[in-house]
Amino acid sequence: MERKIGAIALVVKDYDEAIRFYTEKLNFKLIEDTRLDDKKRWVLIAPNNQTETTILLARAATPEQEKVIGNQTGGRVFLFLHTDDFWRDYNAMKSKGVLFLEQPREEPYGTVVVFKDLYGTKWDLLELK
Repeated sequence: MERKIGAIALVVKDYDEAIRFYTEKLNFKLIEDTRLDDKKRWVLIAPNNQTETTILLARAATPEQEKVIGNQTGGRVFLFLHTDDFWRDYNAMKSKGVLFLEQPREEPYGTVVVFKDLYGTKWDLLELK
């Protein structure tokens, strides 16, 4: 049996502002944006055109969902953006106003720094050794 994670849902406030942040500041690709009804869309993004695992931008539809925007993991890092050139991506993101929570650091597994997306979700930017 072959299995994989196809998409990870990320609760957002607004589809269009989330698309702009991820495509303009993090240089992600918009894979799909399909309107499902008057309020709901199927929006998939990915760091590149490889779509084995994507992020589904899921607009909050209830007050309970709105409460978890930016804090789906209770304050822990939620997503890990792997790169083949840490300093290229770090400097590009920094120049576009991405908020970094610390200085880049070397760990036994690679170079890493924590940043926040537009809603406060914590990410690791990581170049593995």
